Amino acid sequence: MGNNDIPGTGEPESIQKVPIMIVLISGAFVAILNQTLLGTAIPHIMEDLQLDAATAQWLQSIFMLVNGIMIPVTAFLIERFTTRALFLTAIGTFTVGTLLCAVSPNFSFLLSGRILQAAGAGIIMPLMQTIVMLIFPVEKRGTAMGFFGLVIAFAPAIGPTLSGWIVENYPWRTLFFIMLPIAIIDILIAYFVLKNVTKRTFPKLDVSSIILSTLGFGGLLYGFSIAGSTGWSSVPVVVSLLVGLVSLVIFIRRQFQLKQPMLEFRIFKYRMFTLTTALGMVTFMAMIGAAVVLPMYVQNMLGYTAFESGLMLMPGAIIMGLMNPVTGRLFDRFGARYLSIIGLSLIVITTFMLTVLTVETSLTYLAIVHAFRMLGVAMVMMPVTTAGLNDLPPDMIPHGTALNNTMRQVSGAVGTALPITIMSTAAIPEEGISGMIHGVNVSFIFAGVTAIIGLIISFFIRTPVREKEGEEQIRSWRK
Repeated sequence: MGNNDIPGTGEPESIQKVPIMIVLISGAFVAILNQTLLGTAIPHIMEDLQLDAATAQWLQSIFMLVNGIMIPVTAFLIERFTTRALFLTAIGTFTVGTLLCAVSPNFSFLLSGRILQAAGAGIIMPLMQTIVMLIFPVEKRGTAMGFFGLVIAFAPAIGPTLSGWIVENYPWRTLFFIMLPIAIIDILIAYFVLKNVTKRTFPKLDVSSIILSTLGFGGLLYGFSIAGSTGWSSVPVVVSLLVGLVSLVIFIRRQFQLKQPMLEFRIFKYRMFTLTTALGMVTFMAMIGAAVVLPMYVQNMLGYTAFESGLMLMPGAIIMGLMNPVTGRLFDRFGARYLSIIGLSLIVITTFMLTVLTVETSLTYLAIVHAFRMLGVAMVMMPVTTAGLNDLPPDMIPHGTALNNTMRQVSGAVGTALPITIMSTAAIPEEGISGMIHGVNVSFIFAGVTAIIGLIISFFIRTPVREKEGEEQIRSWRK
């Protein structure tokens, strides 16, 4: 272990936390902003590069796929490389990808840039959570994670609206030129202030695990991402989901056989981690589902513009962003149980308020209901994530952040595909716009039932006291 390597226990006094937090938050901001900027710009890119919709959509799909494939690998990378080397490589890869996108003369260059961006972003998010959990003591982690929650909410809040304004007034490549200086400045600051805080255990590279993980998570993510548009019974969806499930089962079985697994699934033996991960997935599905369905309802059925649709969603995203540091402090003081119960109650109530939409429903009603819904999400998302990770011993935290982020990616893909499928299936075309809105209402009924399941789970959350027996059991399994 090098001079700067600190084994994630206690609170290292030598570490200046504020500069490190600025570096991590900046990296997280550009990574998440990058995901949300492109959606509005796709029509302009299609026109400029003469692409059809199916080809252009790969710019979004490939990012989600590569991002989802990289996240499970980060636990191995965190244990293999120093914190500084890994973060600088990740943000450097992201920056090169951004530059490639900004100067891309054709689709191939642009797609290559998106792959590099996704590879970097996939490492940044779990690594950032791991660093926070190691440099802050248990009683301050909620506040620290709350500031990340602010960024995670704020970037999607401004992304679509900012993107819409830019592509209407400037070339679409401007989107990437805006992100480039932020990423470059982040690299420079990180080089000087970032310390090595993760412990290197030098696990062996298991090529089979990487291939199985890629096929497993990649297959599931791709299958769910196209199911909403092509149908659940289409050949690509069925094949992708089957390949994904079979590969994932083999991957998990292999991890149990390895002395140093790439991803440690035994951490699901920690009850609090398992409960909070399930709760985070349910909450993320509820959030993503509304983010997909509401704009379709507002634009396609009520006839508003994409910009007006973005403005309708913005108050909720801003409230979620501003409340994340507050809920982080409340978590440090009271724990996750009461926050998640109150938050999920809010989500349940507001979701069912979205099951009675009509042609006359106003944007004001939608904005207010969505804002309270996102307040509920803010009370659940970061507190339960922190509570679950708090329950793990320091050497398990890289695996915890990798698994938590991976499960969130999968739930996000499901949360996007299912509501669209339900909305399309439940629609009554012969009744015109009202029949289409009926499909939207049914999709929110499903989301409401999902939120109720989450509310029931939240009653089982307790303030974590680390399970020493669980630690010893896992170590005995590894011998």
